[in-house]
Amino acid sequence: MKYSKPHKLIALFFLGALIWSCNPPDEESPNIDIAAPVSVAEVQTGSIAKYTTSTGNAMAEKVIELNTQIAGIYRPQKHPKRKRPFQLGDRVSAGQLFATVEDQEFVNNIGLESAKLNLELAKQEYEKQKSVYDKGGVTLRELRNAELQMTNAQKDLRNAELQVEKPKVLVPVSGVLTELPAHTPDSRIEQGQKLATIMDYSNMFIDVSLPENTMMDIKTGQKVQITNYSLPNDTLVGTISELSPAIDVQTRTYLAKVRFRNPKLLIRPGMFVKTLIKINQKNNIIVIPKEVVISDQKGKRVFVVQENTAFERLIETGLENEELVEVIGGLEENERLVVKGFETLRNKSKVKVLR
Repeated sequence: MKYSKPHKLIALFFLGALIWSCNPPDEESPNIDIAAPVSVAEVQTGSIAKYTTSTGNAMAEKVIELNTQIAGIYRPQKHPKRKRPFQLGDRVSAGQLFATVEDQEFVNNIGLESAKLNLELAKQEYEKQKSVYDKGGVTLRELRNAELQMTNAQKDLRNAELQVEKPKVLVPVSGVLTELPAHTPDSRIEQGQKLATIMDYSNMFIDVSLPENTMMDIKTGQKVQITNYSLPNDTLVGTISELSPAIDVQTRTYLAKVRFRNPKLLIRPGMFVKTLIKINQKNNIIVIPKEVVISDQKGKRVFVVQENTAFERLIETGLENEELVEVIGGLEENERLVVKGFETLRNKSKVKVLR
């Protein structure tokens, strides 16, 4: 059966009335607003510091190669305290005898005794000429010649004494043995052969690259915190000793040299370390945890609680670091800031403050 348009309208009207009668609106149903649980903290003033971080390899200030000065028979010495041959990791002191290189022909050619005798004769001649000169028996030129002969003899003796020391391989600086190339004892070794590498890493340095935007804030003499990832609880304090004035056009960074003391030798040469350099600090300002700030198209906002109601506040921020942010406007001291449970809040949401 087909219905005309008026009949369709009448049918729809009765159908709507029937639905309404079966499901009447609950006029007595209350508008329930569930209070969200939150935690709050009073807004207070404090301090905030901003840092820049960088990484680099720690290097020893003194790295010395121990080389032979002459060719000859290699005679390694024993560690004076441990009474055994030197080993990697041994601490050595400046002036210790590490090895000798024997070459009797070299020693014979030095002529140390001849140099001593020549100096003795030259001194006697000078004293004789001076005595005669005082009496007018020789000229000043003759006296000066005698003095020159004595000076040359002194120089020859010093050179001979230096040559005598060349067969001895002495430790030049105190430090730790980090390399010991293998050489067979009692075999011939050539001049200039490396016998060991010694590092003094009680004083160290790091070359680090710093971002261009910190150049006006970082100065030489500034303190630096230094940590190693395997020693997170041991922080050393260093100093910026040098700063490059040039910016690397590829990385937009500039080079800084950081020097630091390493008295316990916890940081080893070549270790990868982290530097923390303060570039700014403010005191007696309003600071809040960075994690409570919501950033979206509205701007930066937080929630404060007044009489069990959360109110949205747009804030203006300043200096910030990984944990804190400075609030320039939008918050007052002693207001109750929502620090937990703020993620689902809306302006004027009902809240229940947890103890």
